[in-house]
Amino acid sequence: MGFMNDKKILEFFKDGHREKAFSKLYSLYPKIEALILSKGGNKQDASDVFQEALIVLNRNLEKSDFKLTSSFYTYLYSVSRFIWKDTQKKFSKQELHNFNDIEIEHFHSVLEEKKYQLAERAFLELGERCRQLLQLFYYKAMSFKDIANMMQFKSEKIAKNQKYKCLTKAKDIYRTSNSIQS
Repeated sequence: MGFMNDKKILEFFKDGHREKAFSKLYSLYPKIEALILSKGGNKQDASDVFQEALIVLNRNLEKSDFKLTSSFYTYLYSVSRFIWKDTQKKFSKQELHNFNDIEIEHFHSVLEEKKYQLAERAFLELGERCRQLLQLFYYKAMSFKDIANMMQFKSEKIAKNQKYKCLTKAKDIYRTSNSIQS
């Protein structure tokens, strides 16, 4: 897949044609599969790793300051390698030390994605009421007065306290799931 194709894919992303972009990226899958198979994984592992690499790429493409410093192939290959090694817990200090800038950047993306997933899991483990409250506050940007009305709290102050409790609870879940991971 040449550089020309990469520009095309970036254009697809920028114009919101995600499906087209992803279907082009899927042409790289056999190479990633070969990589994972050569590292002792099976076809299912390869498929999981590739999905995860696409999620990392997707999340990064949404950042306004994202620059593709290498080809999509190099990017996905590098990120896939990290994801696989990370699931295998097989990083030596020496290897980490020898990373070049691009590799460091890719590795960082993988770790970032891990954090998002942990945060999402923490959110899902919260009770239904907590989830609803945090969504109204953060995503819908509702005032505590409206939240209190909608969720039938007796006052704004109670809604505020509830939000604080929910956030603390989310942080605790996040922390415990994080310490299990590392």
